[in-house]
Formats: sequence, structure tokens, C-alpha cells
Amino acid sequence: MPMTDSPALLSAQDGPIRRLTLNRPQQRNALTAALLGDIQDAIVKLGADESVHVGVIAGAGSAFCAGHDLGELKNHAQDADLGEKFYHDLFQACSALMLAITQCPKPIIAQVQGIATAAGCQLVATCDLAVAGASARFATPGVHIGLFCSTPMVALTRAVGRKKAMEMLFTGDAISADEAQQCGLINTVVADEKLEQATLELATKIAAKSPLTLAIGKAAFYEQISLGLADAYDAASDVMACNMLTQDANEGIDAFLAKRPPVWRGV
Repeated sequence: MPMTDSPALLSAQDGPIRRLTLNRPQQRNALTAALLGDIQDAIVKLGADESVHVGVIAGAGSAFCAGHDLGELKNHAQDADLGEKFYHDLFQACSALMLAITQCPKPIIAQVQGIATAAGCQLVATCDLAVAGASARFATPGVHIGLFCSTPMVALTRAVGRKKAMEMLFTGDAISADEAQQCGLINTVVADEKLEQATLELATKIAAKSPLTLAIGKAAFYEQISLGLADAYDAASDVMACNMLTQDANEGIDAFLAKRPPVWRGV
């Protein structure tokens, strides 16, 4: 069990993979205002660090993340004026974190065990990829306490179909890892005891690719997904043309034709 003064966010690097671990296990890794800022700072730093090719977000203990810290929310409910500013700043900070993940040039993978609820579910939906243990559960349960999960809704509706998102938001009911995979919220379900290994294997596979190509592709993905079909093809065509001019693309093609491993240069 971590010391009470342990950092709320742990960071460790294994080769080209950096793991960020939410470290409030007794609070099911609930997100405080300070923790949101810490995660965003860590995402920005790993995005700028050339030694990092892939990021992983995990949770310490039995849960991935239970969403916002309700105790912190309740503590600011006494003073209407100060409370309103705190809540506005808090949810803006949460949104800024989610944008930082999508804008980060490195792929970010969620490693999910136990529950991922409310803003925790939002975090999973926002990450580029997600691997979950078989016992994981996902929910946007705000309606149970009179607080609609409006900010989690943004990421959820972009990850799953409209009807499924509405069902989760209106009922607050949890869905299983298998159901989350079926509706597109996560990529893979594995046995709980194999979760970390499976996440590392996926991260390692991606980390072997050209970091430049991954950055180009991730940016293009999030640009085109909000566009109409014709505009999306126009944007993607421009990206492909620019990508073809990179040394990594030429190296990749040469290596394929020569049947040898590529040597990425990041240019």
C-alpha cells in the first residue's frame, strides 16, 4: 500500500514506453483538480520527449478510475460563487486533459482494471487505444446522483454508437468489458492476470513503428474524423502526399522491398 504522501501520479519508463499510473488506490484513483493537472503535464512532457514512442495510462490498486473526486466536489458546494468558479475551472481542466491526450503526438493506451466510471470512463474513451481485464466495468453513472455525465458524454459519443451512448448516459448502468469491446469503447479484453502483459505487448508493437509516422497518422485521424466525407478525403490525401516525402517513408518502402527491418530516423 502506498504511503499517504506518495505522489498521486507515478511515472516510469521501460524503453520507449512511458507508463503513467494514477496512484490514489484507496479513493479508486478518483480525479482531483491537482491530479488532472499532473496528468496533463505528464502527457505534454511525454509528447515532447523523443525517447518516448508510446504512453500507457494505468491505475494503482483494484480500480482504473472512479471519475471525479466527489468529496472535493462536495467541499466546494457551500459557497455558491466560489463553488461555481471551482466547478467551471475543474471541468475545463478535465476537458483540457482530454484534448491534450488527443493532441499528443504519441499513441496513448489505457490499461483498465476494475471500474472506469464517469470521468474515468471518459478517460478510457479518450485514449487512442484501450486494453481491459475481463472483470473491468464501465459506466457513466452521474444520473444516479443528479449529475448528468455531460463531459464524459463528449468522448463516449465519439467512441461508441449513439444509441449505446444514450443508454449508458440515461441509465447509468455499468457494462462489462466484453460489451465495451463490442460497442467500440475498448479494443481488447484479456484475463485480469494478463492485463499488464497484454498492454505492454500492444505498446511494444506500436513503439517499433516510425514515431514520425505515428505522429502524422494520429494528427490526421483526429482531423479527418470531424469532417465530411469529401473534406476528409482531401485532408487525408494531403497528409499522404506529405508523408511520402519523409525519409522514414522512403526507408520503410526500401526496407520492405529489400526484405530487411527498417531503421527509422524520425524525419
